Amino acid sequence: MKRIITVCAVLLALSTALFVPARAAEESPVCYPTTITVSEDGTELRKIYDLSPEADPAGIPRSDFEQGGFHYTFTDILRQELPEYEERLHTEAVALDSPKKDMESVLALLPQEREVVTEDGFVGTLTLKLDSVRVEAAGYGSYSKELSATRTYPNLDGQDTACIPKSIEDNGKTLTLQSVDWQISNTSNVDGYAMGERYTAVATYTGTSTSSYVTGYLVTADYTGTVSRINLNRVRYIAIFEGVPLLPAEPEPTETPAPATEPPAEPADVQRSIEEPTNPAFPWKVLLIPIGLIAVAGAGIGVALAMKRRSEASESMSSGEGEDE
Repeated sequence: MKRIITVCAVLLALSTALFVPARAAEESPVCYPTTITVSEDGTELRKIYDLSPEADPAGIPRSDFEQGGFHYTFTDILRQELPEYEERLHTEAVALDSPKKDMESVLALLPQEREVVTEDGFVGTLTLKLDSVRVEAAGYGSYSKELSATRTYPNLDGQDTACIPKSIEDNGKTLTLQSVDWQISNTSNVDGYAMGERYTAVATYTGTSTSSYVTGYLVTADYTGTVSRINLNRVRYIAIFEGVPLLPAEPEPTETPAPATEPPAEPADVQRSIEEPTNPAFPWKVLLIPIGLIAVAGAGIGVALAMKRRSEASESMSSGEGEDE
């Protein structure tokens, strides 16, 4: 059981050791320089990295290295923001209310220039485009007015409203009969009483007139011009390394040959005796072949004797066994 627990602990430690560096590498990716500069004397080296504002500078290498005969050690890192100027043409529409529609009143509401700030951070001054000014009715209202008219219908036989029109047209409006006032136009005396013979009807007609009117005006216009902004979409990091010259390798010692010196001259008779020895060397190599043959023959004889002795021993043992029987 203890062995199983130990094996599990070792596997867990190995998996953790493998997982942590991989995760660290994923969180901090390695950055690569865009430019490398070295001082004239080689004692200072600078690596320049242009990164986005979201990039993590922890990925910039800071370990020592050797280059060009110098050993470089990290000393400092600098951070610089790199602003970039950007501009573009921008048009912006405006809309406002006006109580009047004449151009003089409308232009009094529209300034010739206006300062703008766009949603993405551009700023600038825009100028009014006169040919883009438009005026439209913003809405309508209505009101009603009572109308009245009278009509006279004379020389009627009696007070009968059937002879009177129930509606009339007056200035393009339709009016309906509201009331009738009867008047006697001619009378006669019958038994002392005045009796009417003809009647005049005075009819009154009424109606309603509805009119509409503009409640206000909507003015629209365009302003156009150049807007600009300063972008901070790059950050420069400068890693500074200090260089120390590497020591030159010590050369390996070399043996200088002694100058050749000529041996002293010897007498002619001594030199002749050296060049022509009286006892020539014995040719020992010639004896190696027979010695080898003798050794091989001796080995063969030894093997034969050993086999013979083993055979005699086996025969003696067999004969002994026969006597005992």
